[in-house]
Amino acid sequence: MTPQTMAQIHAAAFIHDRSWGAQEFADLLSSPFVDHLAEPHGFALTRLIAGEAELLTLAVDPAAQRQGIGRRLLQRWLDGLERRAETAFLEVAADNAAAIALYMAAGFSKTATRRGYYLRKDTPPVDALILSRCFTQG
Repeated sequence: MTPQTMAQIHAAAFIHDRSWGAQEFADLLSSPFVDHLAEPHGFALTRLIAGEAELLTLAVDPAAQRQGIGRRLLQRWLDGLERRAETAFLEVAADNAAAIALYMAAGFSKTATRRGYYLRKDTPPVDALILSRCFTQG
């Protein structure tokens, strides 16, 4: 999936937030620590450094949501972390109930809150929930 396609999907999926541009995706993908997973109409961008895995973003085109794409991308990321990471974490908007439910069902739990983290175009800022999951090694 190209950075341009990622930017298009991201903009469609996050209409209330500042979406990421194609150059931002290209810059992230140039890092040796960043990887991406893709399916038609969706992608996940991840980073793994020193045993800590981060889900940078997961976006699915709204026209293709509720078809399991996000769940499959999340599970593929988690499956790929076995024996490579001690913890995984992500940030999610506190008002994104569908994403929170997805992450909680995958074994994540809330560890912190960043107040007013997501700046919205037409509404007050929204808190970011930091969710994490530990992996058993060995």
